[in-house]
Amino acid sequence: MSELLETCKNCEKVFYSAYKFCPHCGQQARDKLTVGVLFANTIQNYFAFDARFFKSFFPLLFKPGFLASKFVAGKRLLYLHPAQMYLFVTIIFFFLFSFIQRKQVENFDKKFAKKIEANTDKSITYEQLKDSIELKKEMLEDSIAKAELKKALLNTQELTNLSEEKIDSIAIDATNKTKSPISFSFNEAEIDSLIVKNASDKEIYKSMGMDDDDNWFSKRMYAQALKFYKSRRGGSILQAFFDTIPIAMFFLLPIFAFMLKLFYWKRGLYAHHLVFSFYFFSFLFATFSIMLAVNFVFLLPTGTNLLIALSTFIYLVIALKYFYKQGKFVSFVKGSVLTFLFMSIVIPATVVVLGLFSFLFY
Repeated sequence: MSELLETCKNCEKVFYSAYKFCPHCGQQARDKLTVGVLFANTIQNYFAFDARFFKSFFPLLFKPGFLASKFVAGKRLLYLHPAQMYLFVTIIFFFLFSFIQRKQVENFDKKFAKKIEANTDKSITYEQLKDSIELKKEMLEDSIAKAELKKALLNTQELTNLSEEKIDSIAIDATNKTKSPISFSFNEAEIDSLIVKNASDKEIYKSMGMDDDDNWFSKRMYAQALKFYKSRRGGSILQAFFDTIPIAMFFLLPIFAFMLKLFYWKRGLYAHHLVFSFYFFSFLFATFSIMLAVNFVFLLPTGTNLLIALSTFIYLVIALKYFYKQGKFVSFVKGSVLTFLFMSIVIPATVVVLGLFSFLFY
């Protein structure tokens, strides 16, 4: 009788050896750990690349709002989990995008290098001459203003009892322009000479205009500006920007769900809107992944790419109508306002934050 029994290696419970899988935990009874099994388990465990994926992928593309409504209704094992779907599709997208990303960084470096070479031309242009004249004019006006103020203070010295040193100090403070805390207009020739002399960064920072009492943000900006000036490579900043996009998406998606909650306040919990957002963003990344893959084979016309981008808005409107059970016109209006706010406020603000973050930490 004992020969008919077997102990599961996973849960250590006994079951009949005739079973191919443990009835207690579901692990395969006598599986040999091969390379194929290892990768198959990895895909199944982390990406659920099984029948559920194929049952979910085509409805995701061609049935707007269907998966979200089914998942919220309780059918959570028949279709792929929204977070798993989103994770899998985004990995595919950013893998394909990495090839374009590399080319963009290289092209940016080449164009930036050409611009630097053009700027090293020592010939004086009309604009440079004009700037020089304006600067001298401004300096002359400041000098005249300083002299007139000093003269007026000296004439009233008997009344104010101010010393000549104090009068000079007041005249200088009054005529000096307020310095921007983050101004990188410095003498390039002076900075170049300090770099050649292997001067310390601290010394170079002072030549650039940094003060010892500047805050952390200002000092960091000066440090990154010097780093950028030494390398003359803008591609590294662009690369840092691209690297932060996947992280930013994990913040943009909950924001989108929160906006849905505001538009559909009485239409379910925030988690319901989050499910809708997961599937909608999965659709976006799936669509653009297919578009990238096709463009690798042959370039699509610009008009075709624009139509594909427009189709994502139409998809959103249909998905809103299906999921939230409202009319076509209401769904169109809410979808339009939602898209406008997200594209005009959330996305630009995110780009600014990512750009600043990329410059600070590239």
